[in-house]
Amino acid sequence: MTVLIGVARRRPPLLFTLLGLAVALVSVCVLAVSFGSVWLPFGQVWGILAEPIAPWLVEVTWSPVRASIVWDSRLPRVAMAVVVGAALALSGAIAQIVTRNPLADPYLLGVSQGAGLTVSLMMVLGVGVLGFVALPSVAFIGALAALLAVLAVAGRSGSVSVLVLAGLAVGQVCGAGLSLVLFLHAKGDQAKQVLFWLAGGMGDARWDALAIPAVVLVLAVVGGIAAGRRINLLHAEDDAATALGVNPRRFRLVMLVGVSLLAGTSVAVAGGIGFVGLVVPHAATFLVGSDARRLLPVSALLGAVFLVAADLLGRVLAAPSELPAGVITSAIGGPLFILMLLRSRRRMR
Repeated sequence: MTVLIGVARRRPPLLFTLLGLAVALVSVCVLAVSFGSVWLPFGQVWGILAEPIAPWLVEVTWSPVRASIVWDSRLPRVAMAVVVGAALALSGAIAQIVTRNPLADPYLLGVSQGAGLTVSLMMVLGVGVLGFVALPSVAFIGALAALLAVLAVAGRSGSVSVLVLAGLAVGQVCGAGLSLVLFLHAKGDQAKQVLFWLAGGMGDARWDALAIPAVVLVLAVVGGIAAGRRINLLHAEDDAATALGVNPRRFRLVMLVGVSLLAGTSVAVAGGIGFVGLVVPHAATFLVGSDARRLLPVSALLGAVFLVAADLLGRVLAAPSELPAGVITSAIGGPLFILMLLRSRRRMR
C-alpha cells in the first residue's frame, strides 16, 4: 500500500487519531440526523437521543412526530451508513494487505459483483420475501462463490497480478449474469428497482436490517486486530511469512473469506457502493501507517465518516429528492484516486 502513499512520515499517536475520528463521526452523524425535509435543531436532536437514557436531564420541547423522524427514519439511515462504510473500508484494507496490491478492494476481486448477482436474483425472482435475514446470507454465498471462482482461475501461481485479473474477469461474468437476469426475468419496475439498488444508498434503512452486518463488522474488527501481527507478515514475501510461522496461502484464504463476508452483507443492505474500500485505506495508511493493528480500526472509523458524509451530501445536493450515496462516493473517490496515482507517478520519476 505504501506504493501510493509515499515515504514514511511522523504521525500523531494512535489514540489521538482514534479520538479525532470518533469526534468527527459523532459530529457528522448529528448533522445527518438534523438535515432533511424537516430541519431539526441540534439541541433537539441531542435531547431526543438522550431522553430515553436520562429523561431527568432533558426538557421535552419537541413533538412525537419529530421524535419518530429521528428514531424511525434518520437514525437507522445514519447507523446503516456507519456500519456499511466501516465494513467496506475494513474489507478494502484487508484485501490490499493480503494481496499486496494497493488497487485491491471487494469490487476488484469480483466479490461485490457476486453478492450483487445473488441478491438481484432474489429481488427479481421474488425470493426476497424471505426478508432481511435471508438477504445477507444469500449475498455472502454469492460473494464467497465469486471469490472461490477467482481463486480457482488464479490457481496456485501465487501471483497477485493473476489474482486481480481473475477478479476482474469473474466480476465481468457476474455483471453479464445480472444483465441477463434483468432482461429475461425482470417484470414491471423490477429492473428499475434493481438498478437503483445497485447504485447504492441508505434510503431503505431499517433497524431490523442492521443486526447481521453490525455483528459481522464487530467480529471482523476484533478478529482483524487480534490477527494483526500475522496480517503484517503478509507484507513480506510468502517465503518470509512461512519462515515466521504463518501458512500464507491458508491465512490469505481465511482473510479473503472475511472480505467476502464483509462485502456481501454490506451489498445486501445498501447495494453497490464503490471506492470506499479502495480510497479510504490509503487515507488511513497516510494517517497511521501500514501496521494492521493500527490501520484496520482507523480504516473502519474513517470509512464510517466518509459514507455518512456522502449520504448527507447526496440528500443536501438534490433536496427535496436525493442522490444515491454510491454516486457521491464514486464522484469523490474517483478523482481522489486519480490524484494519488499522479502523485505516486511523480515521486517515481
